[in-house]
Amino acid sequence: MDSKDTEETEKIQESKEAKTVEKILVDEPNLSDFVGKPVFHAERLYDQTPVGVVMGLAWTAMGGSTLYIETTQVEEAEGKGGLHVTGQLGEVMKESTQIAHTVARAILIGKDPGNAFFADSKLHLHVPAGATPKDGPSAGCTMITSMLSIAMKKPVRKDLAMTGEVTLTGKILPIGGVKEKTIAARRGGVKTIIFPAANRRDFDELAPNVKEGLDVHFVEDYNQIFDLAFGDDQNKEK
Repeated sequence: MDSKDTEETEKIQESKEAKTVEKILVDEPNLSDFVGKPVFHAERLYDQTPVGVVMGLAWTAMGGSTLYIETTQVEEAEGKGGLHVTGQLGEVMKESTQIAHTVARAILIGKDPGNAFFADSKLHLHVPAGATPKDGPSAGCTMITSMLSIAMKKPVRKDLAMTGEVTLTGKILPIGGVKEKTIAARRGGVKTIIFPAANRRDFDELAPNVKEGLDVHFVEDYNQIFDLAFGDDQNKEK
């Protein structure tokens, strides 16, 4: 074999070696080595939602996120009921807490006329995380549900999240960020979502893989939310 043939043979060998690619298995334990740390962290704080706590859904610049509303009774004060709020809430969200308090009182009286819980209780409503500023009206229905939960000493159904602005008469108004909120709900392990009826079309337009496995209810009035959150019937009409 002359030098020319030897050179050609070496080139062919180098070409074969260059085409040989080492196979690497990418799985859950080493995934972060290749794509970096997760952008979103687990947002579920409770395996079983306690009394006075309800999961809402929020839209942020980063996309959707779950949002817990927590309400507790600070003290009993006959005829001097009131509401204190924390969690870096903006003006619109603060107004929503007042509307929610008024609606919750009306709902409770309608369900149990002799129940003076709100009239005789000083409540504290908090929206974690405390270091994150929050604003907007879409947590109204979640706030009402949180207050009613503490008033009735009854937790909401497991794996439930909701979003919707509420009027003083209990009507549910549309919200934004349906896609982002739906994705956040899935990420948080939510099985049942409550959306305003006016957002049905927004949800219907989502990709099938985003909607898959979710039990979604569309409501026009808060009384529908009450039945879904606290009722024993888990198969209400959507």
